[in-house]
Amino acid sequence: MKQIIFYYFILCLPGFAFSGGQNTPHLIGAELSILWVIPFVGILLSIAIFPLVAPHFWHKNFGKVSLFWAVTLLIPLLINHNVGVSITLYEVLHVGLLEYMPFIILLLALFTISGGVQLTGTLVGKPIINVIIILIGTLLASWMGTTGAAMLLIRPLIRANKDRKYKVHTIVFFIFLVANIGGSLTPLGDPPLFLGFLKGVSFFWTTSAMLMPMIMVVCYLIIIYFLMDTYYYKKEDLPVTRPQEDEKDQKLGVEGSFNLLLLLGVISSVLLSGFWQPNIHYTLYHVPLELQNLTRDILLLLLTFVSWKVTPQKIRQANEYTWFPIVEVAKLFAGIFITIIPAIAIL
Repeated sequence: MKQIIFYYFILCLPGFAFSGGQNTPHLIGAELSILWVIPFVGILLSIAIFPLVAPHFWHKNFGKVSLFWAVTLLIPLLINHNVGVSITLYEVLHVGLLEYMPFIILLLALFTISGGVQLTGTLVGKPIINVIIILIGTLLASWMGTTGAAMLLIRPLIRANKDRKYKVHTIVFFIFLVANIGGSLTPLGDPPLFLGFLKGVSFFWTTSAMLMPMIMVVCYLIIIYFLMDTYYYKKEDLPVTRPQEDEKDQKLGVEGSFNLLLLLGVISSVLLSGFWQPNIHYTLYHVPLELQNLTRDILLLLLTFVSWKVTPQKIRQANEYTWFPIVEVAKLFAGIFITIIPAIAIL
């Protein structure tokens, strides 16, 4: 979290140094060649290909790859006589302060808080149990984020199916439903929806527009999964191992339930920034920072800090909690948010 705050102020400092003037410098999309989109395409292809063909290299150097594509765009922008320092600085600050930082802060809050909740107890990986776990995750994903819902339920699902012979399909459908489709209903669910919310889309617009399509897709996939899992379950060569004696008395429970209240705080903070409009803003190098958005980000950081301090570390250890996923997302999306600037301008 200290790194997030540090980068936030680093982005703010150039604004203090160069603020002034009435005309907002910006890229004119009509004057840009399609070649300016190459870095954006490059980073997307890197994310898609490198983990498959060079996983060790990617694991060690994904941040450098992201930086490479960002620099590949920024240097030509800086030396281009039609763009130069002022426009480049404005575009980077604009996307950094108004989109990237709120996006990362929200993910950080959801990741940290959901990582402090642990489901305990003994589950047996029967088809109906797996369906219930996946459905619960799908319902939660729009309110605690796809990342948070996946973190909360993936380990109970894996534990329940540890003695199953055929279980890859279960993880695949979990990814489809919990980590993707489940986040369709609110800006908390998926990053693109949150970016739309930052641009003024109503918080509940996606709920009203996507509820029925989501229900239809979820029903189709759940039925397909249940039929597949039932088939594989009956095909098991060996019966599923019964729980050991020390596991039989483990009732279902929730550790770190205090974090569920903090999740309500996250929802309230995001809703606050959508409904509270004080019409107060501060300008950093032509970039308007609205009070309600600053308040939201500060509240989310405070909730993250409280979760980290209050949650017993044994819960996070049981969840195998590390900062690596959020660091990876922060580095990769820094490159994506920068390289997408010309593409958005052209559109």
